[in-house]
Amino acid sequence: MNAQGGFSRRGWLLFGAMALLWGVPYLFISIAVESLSPPAIVAGRTLIAALLLLPFALRGGALRAAWKHWPWVLAFGLVEMAGPFVLLGHAEMTLPSGMTGLLVATVPLFAALIALGGGDRGVLRPARGIGLLVGFIGVAIVVAGPGLFGGEVSLLAAGEVLLVAILYAIAPFIVARKLNDVPSLGTITLSLLMIGVIYLPIGLLTQHQMPTLPSIFALLALAVICTAVAFLAFFALIREVGPVRAPLFTYVNPVVAIILGAIVLAEPLTPGLLIGFPLIIAGCWFAATGGRLRPQAAARADLPAVPLPPAP
Repeated sequence: MNAQGGFSRRGWLLFGAMALLWGVPYLFISIAVESLSPPAIVAGRTLIAALLLLPFALRGGALRAAWKHWPWVLAFGLVEMAGPFVLLGHAEMTLPSGMTGLLVATVPLFAALIALGGGDRGVLRPARGIGLLVGFIGVAIVVAGPGLFGGEVSLLAAGEVLLVAILYAIAPFIVARKLNDVPSLGTITLSLLMIGVIYLPIGLLTQHQMPTLPSIFALLALAVICTAVAFLAFFALIREVGPVRAPLFTYVNPVVAIILGAIVLAEPLTPGLLIGFPLIIAGCWFAATGGRLRPQAAARADLPAVPLPPAP
């Protein structure tokens, strides 16, 4: 970060990398579920990623620190990985990857509601309140759009993705209140390992066909590129631009997901998607930040020092 507080060249490169690394998983999930069961995808993705991150976590002592708090690390893994990963896999058996990525982007809307329930009255400020309203109007248009403009969308699948967004909104509060002193790399590595071990027998029992090569390559890409490499890049981005601005790339992820879905999988850009997309992104931005690029002087004590955005 330069003296004026702008992004350095390295910062922009890392920012762009994260926008791609966590924008492309929806495409890979859509390909993987063609011949792999959702639990098998979760097991393979988490175990492979955990093994790749393990040397880094061991070298810095992060894993040892995380193990001291293993019950809360497991709780974080269940909320951030176990539930969302399998729900996303099941949802994308019927839901377009671009729409999935956009609905997951509603995390800040639900996080704002959770903060309000916890007593944060700042959510009621005009800019943030309007952001919440606009964001949920966008969600309604995206979900109802196919019915309004022709076509149909699975309400069950859309509900599963919105449940994923709720779980992703809850996870940082677990980190903030129970794991704030634990290195993020240790929390992530240990939780990936735990969830992988839990899902391995479930994945083996639910996998009833021989996986195709495209699905296998998609699973490897999810584990290596979108999980292990992505988290290492995210930590590098935090060091480069700071913990407040590092997660801003999450507002670009849906753009990547929608574009890749349209180009690679020929997913239609429906009127509902095109109308709802800017409403959701704008609503999330204002609900989460009030339209500010910088944090307010008084930092909230219950927010994570190092934010952990959703890893799709």
